[in-house]
Amino acid sequence: MLQEIKDLQRRAVGELLFKSAKKQELTFRAPTGSGKTHMMADFMNRVLAQNPDVVFLVSTLSKGDLAGQNYRSFCKRREEGVFPNIHPYLISTNISGEESLYIPTDYNVYVLPRDLFKKNGRLMAGPMTAFLEQLTRGELFGGQNKRIYLIKDECHQATNNLDEISPKFFSKTFNFSATPNLRRGQMPDVQITDDEAVQAKLIKRVEFGDETATVEDAICKFEEVKQQYLSLDVNPCLIIQISNKEKAEEEWLRNIKPVLDKTEHQSLKWMLIVDKDKDCDTNDDLKKLKVDKWKEYAKLPASTIDVIIFKMVISEGWDIPRACMLYQVRDTKSKQLDEQVMGRVRRNPRLLDFETLNAAQQELATTAWIWGILPQERTKTTQVSLWNDEQIQHKMLLKTTRILLPTERKDFNVEAFFETRKSVVAPEDIFSLYHKLQGAETDLQHLCYEYAGESVDKWKEFMMNIAAVRHQYNRFICNYEESMVVAEEETSFPARSYYLETGNKNSAVKSWVWRKASNGAFTFDSDAESEWAGILQEVAEKYSVRIEPGEFFNEETRYLWGKNFLPNSEIRYEYYADGVHSSYPDFVMKDQMGRIHLFEVKSVNRSAGTNIDSAEYEEKVRQLKECYRACSKKLGGYIFYLPLLKEDTWQITRFDNGEETMLTEDAFRESFK
Repeated sequence: MLQEIKDLQRRAVGELLFKSAKKQELTFRAPTGSGKTHMMADFMNRVLAQNPDVVFLVSTLSKGDLAGQNYRSFCKRREEGVFPNIHPYLISTNISGEESLYIPTDYNVYVLPRDLFKKNGRLMAGPMTAFLEQLTRGELFGGQNKRIYLIKDECHQATNNLDEISPKFFSKTFNFSATPNLRRGQMPDVQITDDEAVQAKLIKRVEFGDETATVEDAICKFEEVKQQYLSLDVNPCLIIQISNKEKAEEEWLRNIKPVLDKTEHQSLKWMLIVDKDKDCDTNDDLKKLKVDKWKEYAKLPASTIDVIIFKMVISEGWDIPRACMLYQVRDTKSKQLDEQVMGRVRRNPRLLDFETLNAAQQELATTAWIWGILPQERTKTTQVSLWNDEQIQHKMLLKTTRILLPTERKDFNVEAFFETRKSVVAPEDIFSLYHKLQGAETDLQHLCYEYAGESVDKWKEFMMNIAAVRHQYNRFICNYEESMVVAEEETSFPARSYYLETGNKNSAVKSWVWRKASNGAFTFDSDAESEWAGILQEVAEKYSVRIEPGEFFNEETRYLWGKNFLPNSEIRYEYYADGVHSSYPDFVMKDQMGRIHLFEVKSVNRSAGTNIDSAEYEEKVRQLKECYRACSKKLGGYIFYLPLLKEDTWQITRFDNGEETMLTEDAFRESFK
C-alpha cells in the first residue's frame, strides 16, 4: 500500500482524536472505499491505548451483513496485531426457545446491528439496558464504572431508539459516513475529501459519460475496458442501476435484456437483482443456487459476473472492488445518483499492491466510468482540456524525479549487513515482531519480504534488526545526492483533467493552456492560489513561450503555462518523509529561454474551515524545500518556487541549481527581465 494512503488515513484519525477531547459529538466523513472501517478501528485502538476505561458501541446497519463485516474486520486486525487494544464482540439475538439473552461485559468494542435494537425486540425488552447499566454503574453498586462511546456507522441512517437513551448512557458520539446527513446537523468535523482520496490513489477518479449514452454504449465501453483489465489480473464489473421502481421490469425487458441477448454481447455473464428472489435472474450456472449465494459470488475478486443489474439503491456495505462502471437508467422520474451508489465503483481493486503496477495499469485501476444524473448538492466538477494536446504537450515536455529505493541499490546487501551485527540477546515474540512490521514503512516491509523469501528465520532476523536497517535505510534515502534520480520518461500536462468548483475565482486567468466547455472564470483551491494565478498570468504574458493563433488553433494568443490539475497528472517530484511522497507543484510555466518554472503555493492565513498546525506545517515546508533544492540541482534549467502568502504579502523562496534565494513579489517579477 502506498505511503500516501497510510499518511492520509493516519492524519484523519489523528485529527479526530485531537478534536474528540473538546467535543461530545463529532462527525467524520470519508468517501466510500477510503478505508472507513480501518480508520474506525485505528481510532478506537488509539483511544483504548490511552484510556482502558472506555467501551465502544458501534451501531451498524443490519442489511447486507454490514455488522458482521465490521466485526470480522475488527477481529482480523486484532489477531494480526495491527490494533491489539481492541477486543470486539458481535451482539446477536440468535438464541433458542426461552433462553434469556445475555451480553458479556468483558469486551471493549461491541458491534450492534442497528435493527436488533427496535421496539418489541429482545434487546429492547431489557437485556440492552441491563448491559449498559452494568458497564456504566459505579463500582460501589456492582458496576464497572466505564464510559461508553457510541459510534454510528453509516450515520446518515436514523438511529432513533439509540438516540433516546444516548443522554443516559453515552459519554461521546462519533458519526461515520460517506454522506453525513446535514439536515440532522452532521456537519463534518474531520473529513477526507474526494480530491485527497483520489490524489493518494485510495479511490478511483471518475470519468462521467455523456448524458445521451445508452445502455448499449455503456456495455460496449465495458467490453473494451474488460480487455484492458486482463493486465490487472482483475475481473471487472459493470453495474446498471434501475432507479425507477415502477418501471424496473419494463426497463429490464425492453431496454437491457435485449441488448445483452445480442450475439455480440452473449459472452457476457449477467445477474439481475430485484426485491423478490423469484424475480431475480442470471445467465450463469449458479442459477440453481439461492439468490443470497449469487450476491456473495458476485462480490468475489475472481467472480466472472460481468454485468449486475440492480433495482433502486445498492445497499451500504455491498462492497465489490472489481466494479469499475456504473450506468443509471434514466427517465423523467429518475432519482439522482447517490454518493453511496457511486462509491460502489470507486474502490481501488489493487490497493494493497498498487505500487507494483506500471503507469498504464495504475491509471486503469484508478479510473471509474459513470453515466447518471449528479446529485444537486454535489460539488460541481468542471472538465478541462488542453487547447491542442499533442502540440502543447510536445512544447512542454518535463523531466521529473523519483526516489531510488534501497532495494534498487546494487551496493546495499542486507545479508552482508546482518553479518556485521551482533545477535539479539532477548528476541521479541513473533506476534510483537509482526505488529512492528505492520507499522513499518511500506518500503521496509518490501525489503523484509524480499530478503526473507519463504524463510521464517530470515524474517525474524530482519525484524529483530529492523531499527538498524531503518537507520541505514534513512541514511541513504534522505541523502538526495544518492537517492534522487531523474525519471527515465518525460511527461507533460495531461490532455484532459478536471477540478472541483470553489468560490476562489480569478477572471483574469484566460490565456493559459487550459480551456473548458462552459463560460466563466476558473476557480482555485484557495485564495492564495487564485491570487498567485493572477500574478503568473501577468508574468507569463511577458516572458513565457507564446503560442500564436493559427499555429495550433484559431483563437487568441496563448502562453505556455498552466495549473497542474491533479487528476491524470504525472508532473510530480518525489521526496522522503517517513515514506516516499510526491509533490505536485500547483503551477508550471516555460519561459522564452526554455527554462521551466514550477510553483507550490502556500499560505499561513487562516480561513473558515482551516486549522493549521504550525509545527506540522513548518516541517512540511522544510521537507519541500529540501526536495526542491535537490530537484533544481539534478534538473538544470528547472527553477522551483515556494510562494508563501502571509496576510497580504508574498514571501517567495526560489531554488535554482541548488541555490536558495528569498524574493519579494517585485523582485520575483524583476527576475525575468
